[in-house]
Amino acid sequence: MEYTEDADRRELLLHSAYDSDTVRAMERPLLDKGVPLMRMAAQAAAHMAAGMLDDEDLALEDTSIVLLAGAGDNGGDGLFAAAALAQEGANVTAIAVGRSLHEAGFASFVRAGGKVLVLDPAADIPGCASGFSAGEAGERLQTAIAVARKSHLIIDAMTGIGIQGSLRGIPAALASALGLDGEAPDEPALPNRESSGDFPLVLAVDTPSGVGVNDGSLPGPYIPATVTVTFGAMKPCAVLPPATFACGRIELLDFGFDIDDKDPDVEVVDNSFASDAVRLPRFEDSKYSRGVVGLVTGSQRYPGAAVLTASAAARANTGMVRYLGPERAQNMVLAALPEAVIGKGHVQSWVVGSGVPEASVEGTDGDMQRDTIAALLKHYALGSEDENKDAYDMPPIVVDAGALDLLPERVPGQVVITPHAGEMAKLLNRFETAASTAEHADSHEPYTADDVRLNPLASAKRAHELTGATVLLKGAVTIVVDEDHVYASGSAPAWLGTAGAGDVLAGLTGALLAQQDDVATTGETVASAAYLHGLAAAIASESEQQGWQEPELIGREHRQRFMTLGHPIVAGDVAHAIPEAIADVIADVIA
Repeated sequence: MEYTEDADRRELLLHSAYDSDTVRAMERPLLDKGVPLMRMAAQAAAHMAAGMLDDEDLALEDTSIVLLAGAGDNGGDGLFAAAALAQEGANVTAIAVGRSLHEAGFASFVRAGGKVLVLDPAADIPGCASGFSAGEAGERLQTAIAVARKSHLIIDAMTGIGIQGSLRGIPAALASALGLDGEAPDEPALPNRESSGDFPLVLAVDTPSGVGVNDGSLPGPYIPATVTVTFGAMKPCAVLPPATFACGRIELLDFGFDIDDKDPDVEVVDNSFASDAVRLPRFEDSKYSRGVVGLVTGSQRYPGAAVLTASAAARANTGMVRYLGPERAQNMVLAALPEAVIGKGHVQSWVVGSGVPEASVEGTDGDMQRDTIAALLKHYALGSEDENKDAYDMPPIVVDAGALDLLPERVPGQVVITPHAGEMAKLLNRFETAASTAEHADSHEPYTADDVRLNPLASAKRAHELTGATVLLKGAVTIVVDEDHVYASGSAPAWLGTAGAGDVLAGLTGALLAQQDDVATTGETVASAAYLHGLAAAIASESEQQGWQEPELIGREHRQRFMTLGHPIVAGDVAHAIPEAIADVIADVIA
């Protein structure tokens, strides 16, 4: 049985990610004490490589391994790991992608019988040819690509956590040939980030080369990993989309960093985190004290969204749902949820816009729902100088889908926006244009949905900066940004990509906001809603596949992984599974 402090440390390690500067600062005291971090990292990488090959029923002496080795400490980690594998009989070729190699690591690798292929004519590596022609350099690059493609395993140790921007030169050429270029991996979502098993397998040392280490972006060529063995603490790319999908299965080696007083760049939501946003019922509760959610959702054209938001909100631990909308939607809400109350009244939160057509849809002029939402949102408008102080006293409001184009230019943080990538691009274009006009600045390049997908963290942060709203950017891993924090939730299976799922999320989010009594912040509550939404989808689909898979700690007993892919669902299934999801998170904490 683990001691409480050990369990708490594990929880923190597995659900926190730190930027590269913070990681270096945490490494320094250990290095000053002479702790052999590189040897520890190399041993873990070698052990992981051997395990990956063993899983494919391959003995080391029957395998061909290619190491892509950079000039820095990351390359040193790889060289020491490759030396250990060569000593066990593996056929290992190190491809030097820069002009030098880590001296001690290179010496160890050569002593173990490893082979070296140098690609840069200007390289200065002892015992290796250099000064060759451009033509020969091209031939060597093609040889390296061919050798890597024919190998059983590629160990990617080209770049460490210090690189900024996209790969350049030889590393970029190798990554383009062996991996992908500025696009997310497109493959079936399997439990535990299982790969197709095709050779070569790829083991990334600390982080996959070419991903945005601190922002999770994919700025250019990179090599997707089957497994990433990361050291000391998780970096943001391990948890943020889309880079997290390039990491494959993540294994974390605990160096013993002092993490208690370090603020993570990204916090990953789990059961314990989400439980804080669930208000347990009191003996003296009434339907009003448990939270009342007001909904201006659905429309004459899309009445189903009203049913989904109401169903989700009612099942998410609130006392009452009030619905405002056209008669057809009212009738459908009451048929599905006779407990709903129709009409105006006091509420603790609002949800607006789900199933409401945006302005660009023909025939929306004079739409009753849009007019109601526009009038409501005026109360949240701060103006350029925050002159409307009363806006801060308004209840939290979730602004979804068709209401996003009605969002005022500046709002307080209890306003929550919930765009997907396409909606985010439109919103950013609108607000960037307004900002450029106000500042007499040059116009910006228009955002596209692909821009948002490839760099969602930057997009979410920019949306918060421009509007002041708490931002929930939907995705396989959902990102939540408020004034001080970034949260990531990856609890959902891929089955959740279905019509109406966003309506359920909006209703659930509004319900959690309605029941808050200053225990959790708006950002924490919204991140918890995203987590519960994903958990409900997992329950409904009976799936153990998730957008983000919790890493394993190397050297600790691994928990049993079940490989249940599950089955298709519709959004209504998710709404009906919300009570069980809530029961799961509070049961874990109470236990």
